[in-house]
Amino acid sequence: VQLQASGGGSVQAGGSLKLSCATSGIDTNVFARSDVHWYRQAPGRQREWVAELTWALTTSYEGAVQDRFTVSRDRDKKTAYLHMTALKPEDTGVYYCKVRTSYDEYWGQGTQVTVSS
Repeated sequence: VQLQASGGGSVQAGGSLKLSCATSGIDTNVFARSDVHWYRQAPGRQREWVAELTWALTTSYEGAVQDRFTVSRDRDKKTAYLHMTALKPEDTGVYYCKVRTSYDEYWGQGTQVTVSS
């Protein structure tokens, strides 16, 4: 199973980005029964959890991104998304996706998001 994160870039504060996490080597039904997590790592800081989309399509978010970020997925494309709006400089970092199946978990390589003030 491989995860390819993409969609990062440089934006000004207040802007938006939509990150994608495309999976390969995973069965569609297994993907549908998996949880998806997004994490980020700012320079000089530890990786932190940002958002989750469970297999039951419930979502949860870290407090600082609540109401600004939305996690979703396309089951048939086996791709997860993180739509980020009203971006702030403190959202800068490398964003990672993680897919957790019932028997294992897989990480993507990360995509850089830079928000300038």
